[in-house]
Amino acid sequence: MSEKMTTKQLCLNGLFIAIVCLCTMIIRIPVPATNGYIHIGDSVIIIISVFFGRKYGAAAGGIGSALADLFSGYPHWMLFTLVIKGIMGFIIGSVADSSKSGVLSFRNLLAPAVGIVWMVIGYILGGTVLEGSFLVSLSSVPSNIIQGVGGLIIYIVIGCALEKANFFKLMN
Repeated sequence: MSEKMTTKQLCLNGLFIAIVCLCTMIIRIPVPATNGYIHIGDSVIIIISVFFGRKYGAAAGGIGSALADLFSGYPHWMLFTLVIKGIMGFIIGSVADSSKSGVLSFRNLLAPAVGIVWMVIGYILGGTVLEGSFLVSLSSVPSNIIQGVGGLIIYIVIGCALEKANFFKLMN
């Protein structure tokens, strides 16, 4: 039996997808070596996944990031990003423990790290398919690591501030 989505859940999903898309598109640091860019969208995926769970994280990460690729002139990456960032959000939401622990708990720091490792591997695989070369795809690793670590740092800063303001308790 399938679970029906409530109006609140539908609205949150739409809002989270839009926020990931916008945060991915608004602040972009170009990386000429890969023809890509570094962005802050990952920090939003991490926050959503940790505090709202794997379903929201997967939807926001996958769809929001794929839309950002479409709107930013990277439509050839869209399907890869949908899968890579969707799985990233799902992994983070599955490993994290938002119910009893805070931003700085072991599981809530481990979860983004595991998700970031997946993202780096996913983009190596996607780049191998798109570029036709594993070695060429490896050139994206440093920028993806910087993007992931930057997302983790921003998650810690913003997550701690939101936690201190009791934001997550208000949302539930």
